[in-house]
Parts: sequence; C-alpha cells; structure tokens
Amino acid sequence: MLKKDLISKSPVSKAIGIENLKQGRFGAVLSRAGVGKTSFLVQIALTQLLKDEKILHISLDDPIEKINLRYSEGYTNLVDSIGYVDPQKAVRLWEDINLNKVGISYNESTFDSEKIRDYLKSFKKADLALPCIMIIDGLNFDKDVSGILEELENLNHEFSIFIWFSMKSHREEKLSPEGYPIQLDTHKEKFDKAIFLQPVEDKIEAVILKDGDRTDQRYRLNPATMMIVEE
Repeated sequence: MLKKDLISKSPVSKAIGIENLKQGRFGAVLSRAGVGKTSFLVQIALTQLLKDEKILHISLDDPIEKINLRYSEGYTNLVDSIGYVDPQKAVRLWEDINLNKVGISYNESTFDSEKIRDYLKSFKKADLALPCIMIIDGLNFDKDVSGILEELENLNHEFSIFIWFSMKSHREEKLSPEGYPIQLDTHKEKFDKAIFLQPVEDKIEAVILKDGDRTDQRYRLNPATMMIVEE
C-alpha cells in the first residue's frame, strides 16, 4: 500500500505518467544550472524502484556518496508528501528498494559506453533482471555528443533500456521555433520524452516539450522538494 501511495504522489506520475517513463529510446530533463534536473531524474528513478525494478544511475558530476544522498533525500521528500507514515515502515521499504539501485561515478574522460555495455552484460551472464532505465547525469550537450548518443542508442536496442539524460540549457540562448533549447533541438529526433524545468516566481514550472501528443502541459513544483504544488 505504501508503494502505491508513494507512486501516486510522485511528481513523475503526474507530469509524465508511470506508463510513459520507458517507452522509446531517450528522455531528457532540461534546465539552467541549479534548477533541479538531477532531483527530477532521481524522482523518475524512484518510481521504478517502487515498482520493484532495477535502475542504473551514472553521474559525470557527483561521487557515489552524493548520488546516494540525493536518492535518500528524494525518497524522504516523497514520503513526507503523503503525510504521516510509520517511520519503521518507511525505513524498511527504503532498505528494500535501495538494493535495486546501482550508482556509477565517471568523469568526462573516463565515461565509456563500452564499460556500460560490459556492466549490462554482467547482468545477463548472472541471469539477473536488467535495469529498466539508465540515468546519465552530466553529459555535456554543448559539445558534439552525436557519437556517444549513437553508441547509447545501440545499448537501448541491445538491452531494451530507456535512457534519461540531464541536459543543461543556458539563459542567453534563444529557443527553437518549437520551443526547444538548442541542446535538445540538435538531437530532437532521438528523444521521445523531454521536460523543461524553469523558475517561475517562487516555484519551478515543469513544461512537457516531448511526449507524443502531450506537449506544452505545465506543472508547478516546490523547488525544495520537487513535489507537485496542488493549485
């Protein structure tokens, strides 16, 4: 019951829909620096963990300790959003689902899709369920990443793993005619999902840029917790 309650309160459930999280190849969470890309990606991953699925979180910015802290904080925010929860039940559930999370820390020079392929192959060799989604946080889309995306697209096909990226935009850059930051517009054909986070007054507005017919839908988030603000 607690799992269902947490999934239903997730900002991801409301803004994207659980059934949409892993349909296609690539998804992106875009914003300027410091707005909340990683926090929203963590909420995406938490919904899958609460469905007893595995996730792989790769960061090019944060060490493993910080990745783990982000997940712990994201889970706490989600639990707090549904009101009172027996603390022991919340802890037991976290200990249970946390086993399905794998975090890997790279930097720009050590990031290598072949390492990721070998890691995913190890699941198959051990006859273990594969992660259903992979998060890549910190890839620099201001550079030419076409080759990297092609390699990751091959991983999507080979392992049926949906890949979510953080994508940093910049205040001074103009949007495309479709309303996309240039970082997304350059590779838009590869991306099936895209959400743009932007500060609006004292909230964060999540704008659906790509998700089939569900475009330009907007949701207000609490910047401290990334939870949906009911209006």
